[in-house]
Amino acid sequence: MKRRDFIKSSLPVGVILPSLINGFALKAFGLNSSLMNSLLNPVTDTDHVLVLIQLSGGNDGINTVIPLEYFDNYVNARPNIYIPQEKVLSLTGTHKIGLNPSMTGLQSLYNDGMLKIIQSVGYPQPSFSHFRATDIWMSASDSTQVVNSGWAGRYLNYEYPNFPNGYPNSTMADPLAIQIGSVTSLTLQGPAVSMGMSISNPTNFYNLINGTQDPVSNTPAGKELAFIRTISQQTQQYATVVKNAATSVTQQVQYPSSNALADQLKIVARLIKGGLRTRIYMVNYGSFDTHANQTSSTDTTIGTHANLLKNVSDAIKAFQDDLKFLKIDDRVIGMTFSEFGRRIKSNASGGTDHGAAAPMFVFGKNVLSGVLGDTPAIASSVSVNDNLPYQYDFRSIYASLLSSWLCVKDEDLQQILLKNFQQLPITNGIGCNKSIPNLSGTKLIYNYPNPFTSTTIINFITNGGHTLIQILDSSGRVVTNLTDKDYTAGSYYINFDGSRLASGVYYVRLQNMALQQVQAMLKVQ
Repeated sequence: MKRRDFIKSSLPVGVILPSLINGFALKAFGLNSSLMNSLLNPVTDTDHVLVLIQLSGGNDGINTVIPLEYFDNYVNARPNIYIPQEKVLSLTGTHKIGLNPSMTGLQSLYNDGMLKIIQSVGYPQPSFSHFRATDIWMSASDSTQVVNSGWAGRYLNYEYPNFPNGYPNSTMADPLAIQIGSVTSLTLQGPAVSMGMSISNPTNFYNLINGTQDPVSNTPAGKELAFIRTISQQTQQYATVVKNAATSVTQQVQYPSSNALADQLKIVARLIKGGLRTRIYMVNYGSFDTHANQTSSTDTTIGTHANLLKNVSDAIKAFQDDLKFLKIDDRVIGMTFSEFGRRIKSNASGGTDHGAAAPMFVFGKNVLSGVLGDTPAIASSVSVNDNLPYQYDFRSIYASLLSSWLCVKDEDLQQILLKNFQQLPITNGIGCNKSIPNLSGTKLIYNYPNPFTSTTIINFITNGGHTLIQILDSSGRVVTNLTDKDYTAGSYYINFDGSRLASGVYYVRLQNMALQQVQAMLKVQ
């Protein structure tokens, strides 16, 4: 193969840095025309940064955020892995939940007003496949559709619609998004090209700023790789701006050692402080696929899951401390996500199987701290197939952060997230002139009779506007939408005919603008 042909076929749109893989191919265009400048200028003027932390493998949310409100039923469902109540970490202002005892870092952030816990995040018709569920979370698609772009990539395409033509430029000389720890994921994929570059691992990052390269083999393939690296280094400008940003920061707080997530977040803090105007960073850590031996058989507060949670908690706490030390904590908000939670009932192998809804954490100086949502109810008797029903659609969290943190106009959210989703009180809206009132606390939906044999009346209160009422089964799947339309404010009822349903526990879910509530109901013979 000729070298020119090799380069054309081997360099994806993503190769940018010799040590930092999967960036972008650039083309030089004139930047003097007003049309080109208007295409290259971002839509929104903001210095806010969003950090996405992927917990790969499906984190067990029930042993992460312990449901103290239903503790006896929690113990019955998980006799071999439950966390003893006296070991659960307490949270200021609530006795309904607590944190896994390994999560002292996040406990500290919560008690200091810098952590939001969002309960039971999921979506209708959940997938229990790692690959498919990950794609759903990254693309923000319905589980019944396949979308080949990512939600953050579509956002960046909205902000920089002509990318990669003419980039970098005087308006945006920096990478739009950076992923650390792996190749660029679907999350950062735009409609046409990847909007992000990746730093494959921390070693490559320090190789870059120290001017060194990983050695290549003395083979034809190795020589070609060396040549590609040389060409990339000569023709791409992002390597220089990343290196300059990194080398301008000479002091950071101490991060925990032997912690892969901490290593990644340390780089993120360094690049933000170094002056990069990159809006989205993504890191990942795992695996949380704890089918067996999730805890120690002699002490359920330690073991595989506890070690994972400790590393996540310690890394985020060090990162937040570093942001404060570097005086950039007012600009950064972080968010954790995992492709699914785990089943309510533990298995015979001392682990948990693939489930549905799970909690999410959003952290930072400008989050509205506290707990969003009700403690997920656990029945006194559950089967191996039972799941927690979702309270919040994960895309509502995306919509809320895009709107109140990255300042996307409400009318533009639908083209980014493909549908309209409720916005939630997650951030204080500083810099975007947006705030979402927290209206939770009132019982908004219930059914009578409960238990019921064939029919029951669903009573609900709406504050007006779009109102959605759904029935979910115990596996977390939507059985039916009872209503999905705009209402004027008031109290309403719907007669629900459940005569064709099998006996068991079901859930009725209300979503009204920023509000949602879930109520359990029992169908009997």
